[in-house]
Amino acid sequence: MDIRAMRYFVAIVDQGSLTRAAEVVCVAQPALSQQLATLEDEFGVPLVHRSAKGVRPTEAGKTLYRHVRNILRQVEIAGADVRVAGAEVSGTVAIGLPTTAAAAFGMALIRTVRQRYPQVRLQLFESMSGYISELLNQNRLDFAILFRDTPSRAVEPEPLASEPLYLIGTPPVTAPRPGKRGSATADTVPLKALDGIPLVLPSGSQGLREVVERTFAKAGMNLNVVADLDSLPFLLASAREGLACTILPASSLGDGDATVPRRLIVPELRRTLSLCWPRALPRSNAAEAVADVLREIVGERIALGGSLAPAG
Repeated sequence: MDIRAMRYFVAIVDQGSLTRAAEVVCVAQPALSQQLATLEDEFGVPLVHRSAKGVRPTEAGKTLYRHVRNILRQVEIAGADVRVAGAEVSGTVAIGLPTTAAAAFGMALIRTVRQRYPQVRLQLFESMSGYISELLNQNRLDFAILFRDTPSRAVEPEPLASEPLYLIGTPPVTAPRPGKRGSATADTVPLKALDGIPLVLPSGSQGLREVVERTFAKAGMNLNVVADLDSLPFLLASAREGLACTILPASSLGDGDATVPRRLIVPELRRTLSLCWPRALPRSNAAEAVADVLREIVGERIALGGSLAPAG
């Protein structure tokens, strides 16, 4: 199995179609089909399921895909390191940013990297943290910003900051009144007052959802999630229209959300912002340089005295 065959196989899985993959790698479809058949003969197992809708990897194909992505990434890093040894920082750096982190740091990161390291090409993936975690576990990212502080076999987190969470929106009139469970003010709401109120939250794979679930369970409270919404605009729209409240950091709110009710949850419910590295990939010079820029940007935001505070 050579490098070319690896690139062909990755294209087939990524595109989900032999026709589209052939266009991406600029070879004839029959030749690409033959390369796939040769790979399956070499390993002795089917690597993809074929159907009228295209192709999708078998379990064996998924395993091969993960290894091949690692190999190709290491080949790319090796080539970049060799070319730039003793020269300026350059190469491609793939970064995953959850939507809220992208809004807070994305443009500052792009601007600073462009000014400081013009030979570095950024690839930014913005999505909910669950999808970013998948990309990181598949070694498709050099690093990511995630809302977690616990390490795993695949990911090494580096806590950068923490921020408090707010109740966004006004609880429906049918929900138990917060005053019965604690003393609320115009700016705060007791955690116990959230027991049973209708909430819209990101799905269970997201870092914020894990923080909320863990906190409610520890307090013996009923977490009443009426909709799982992996979309920041939908979460805010639901709160804005009074359909249900949500729980988010203040940094999630845009300039147009100044009138949306928000109250700090007390005692404070916080989430940790971490720079997360895949353990299986070596860290390139370019990735380390971009990570330094991100650390600098987060440090500047903490120094401004807003909602961000030093981690731990």
